[in-house]
Amino acid sequence: MWALVSLLSLLALYARGIVIPSLQSHDVSVPPDSINPYPGKPRLLFKKDGTFKITVFSDLHFGENPWDDWGPEQDVNSTILMNAVLADEKPDYVVLNGDLITGENTFRENSTSLIDEIMKPLNAAKIPFSSTHGNHDNQANITHEEEIQRELKVAPLSYTRMAPKGVGGTEGPGNYWVPIYRDAKDLAPILVLWFFDSRGGFSPNPDSVPVPDWVDESVAGWIESESQAMEKAWGPAELRGALAFVHIPPHAIQVLQTNLDSDKNPGLNDDILGDGSVQDSSAQGEDIPFWDALNSNVKNLHAIISGHDHGNEWCAREFTKDVIFCFDKHSGYGGYSSAGWGHGVRNLVFHTPDPKAGVETWIRLQEGDTRARITLDDNYGR
Repeated sequence: MWALVSLLSLLALYARGIVIPSLQSHDVSVPPDSINPYPGKPRLLFKKDGTFKITVFSDLHFGENPWDDWGPEQDVNSTILMNAVLADEKPDYVVLNGDLITGENTFRENSTSLIDEIMKPLNAAKIPFSSTHGNHDNQANITHEEEIQRELKVAPLSYTRMAPKGVGGTEGPGNYWVPIYRDAKDLAPILVLWFFDSRGGFSPNPDSVPVPDWVDESVAGWIESESQAMEKAWGPAELRGALAFVHIPPHAIQVLQTNLDSDKNPGLNDDILGDGSVQDSSAQGEDIPFWDALNSNVKNLHAIISGHDHGNEWCAREFTKDVIFCFDKHSGYGGYSSAGWGHGVRNLVFHTPDPKAGVETWIRLQEGDTRARITLDDNYGR
């Protein structure tokens, strides 16, 4: 039965001109839907015209200076931006890519209530979404786990979840993936969105200490085991496209900044990468297991996307792994900024479910202006 369903799904893909490689490693005894992590939620689907649009809000930094008028005013401005962008862009999916809250400024007794404010525009627009978390989301008065738990409580269309116990290391529970399907009849997804927890910040009171600022080594084994489970249930990884989101950029991308070309790598380049700006800034190789596992196991990886460095918007190809990296756009009015940077989002549009086709991406500013429009495909950055 499952073999017949898989065959019918593949024939449908062929009919749309999507070339699928051999399925020799597909274990037809494993039901394709057996590893769906969201059996109680609506399936996330490409539109009938074959498109799928993702809008990324990054570094919202809610909760700054709650003891005066300035801080709450920034939250109001950030909410206005979210409402305007969601109304104009009408994305199929939203990603909140870390530093939702400036946790060191919040009060312990009401820190998670800021999540309610961030969720309101998404709940009102009825748009499904996922979150990653950053170094400012781990602080003496807040943790990644507390933010995730609150989000799941107040946002019905959140697809954020926590990794199995033992995966993610100290204060790094937010490692998970989300399947996107070509249509409602398919049991295997055509796109997988991966989300990783780069940790950082500080552990909670009363004995707050620094938290490592890289994706924990335990995540590497989890990527491998999840990828193997996907192949058993869905066939080879080449059948699916992928995008990866992590708040702090992997260390390997730091060197890319020295060779940027404003024509090939358009967008702001105002944050010099160095200490604290990438994972494991001391270059001890702590994030290498994650970096290697991601690029070895996840095929058709269109890009790895990070926030954290508010003055950068560029994309570039990292040649040792032959993978594209992109920065987000600083969305929130909280957090550091500079004159002329503006606030906005990164948009990504799949124009076809073909897992090997390019993905169009650009920066959209609050007022509607756009810049740095490129296509993430095999030709980009070469």
